[in-house]
Amino acid sequence: MGSKSTAQGGGSGSSGEHTDDISVGVKPDAAAVKLLPAAVKARGTMSVAMDLTSPPTSFMASDNKTPIGFNPDFSRLIAARLGLKLQISNVKFDTIITGLQADRYDFTASTMGATTERLKVLDMVDYFKAGTGVSVPYGNPQKLSTHTLCGHRVAVQSGSTAELQWLPLLSKQDCTGKGKPAIKAVTLASVNDALTQLVSKRIDAVMYDFTGLQWAATQQPKTFEVLKPLVATKTVAVALKKDSALTPAVKAAIQSVIDSPQYAKALGRWGFEGLGIKTAAMAVPQD
Repeated sequence: MGSKSTAQGGGSGSSGEHTDDISVGVKPDAAAVKLLPAAVKARGTMSVAMDLTSPPTSFMASDNKTPIGFNPDFSRLIAARLGLKLQISNVKFDTIITGLQADRYDFTASTMGATTERLKVLDMVDYFKAGTGVSVPYGNPQKLSTHTLCGHRVAVQSGSTAELQWLPLLSKQDCTGKGKPAIKAVTLASVNDALTQLVSKRIDAVMYDFTGLQWAATQQPKTFEVLKPLVATKTVAVALKKDSALTPAVKAAIQSVIDSPQYAKALGRWGFEGLGIKTAAMAVPQD
């Protein structure tokens, strides 16, 4: 996604890389550990899948080997609360659910919204709030707004709720339902691809997680801007295979993380202030 700040270490704010392991010194939560399946406890590790192309939630540090962002931070904290080592698998977003079903990974923390279809095959536990927004070139040369995208080329990430839910809904409500041309969805593998095409004017806008779009606007000044209002806000969830034996332990660990000072630290250092929640509830459909 172009150049980004490489300030390292802890601290607050959303403009730097934070490559330190936020879970260092975090003790296991005995109540959560008790809920672990014996086989997982014996192997001492757990695996998480995420698409590391989406700053500031999930991406690679400039060393191209350290996963950083809110989702790696949160996943490390889950593992620490369970007394386990974490293995992070970098995979395309639209392959994560099938990977969970095939037992290739134990869970995912990938800013995933709960939908009726996803909940048929997944257990999902809330962990923070996110929003879907629209980004346009800086200065908004076409004078677009969130609700005037009819007939325009809008990129979405394959498998995202923007592709599956929000863009079709917006197109129906604002456009086809009023006799106007539909929004032209352009489905791409990553938000990086989308923002690159936005700069080269192959598309008119990008619909994606607000935090990621805001990060891009911060990292590349006078390149992008995020339209107001947001398309939607939602609670997002950690996901496991449906009826996974790990779900009770992971749910307890998530609540333990939420109740800890590291939760506010993780939110703050990626610019997510105000997006925290208080309860690790089993997710309900948001479609």
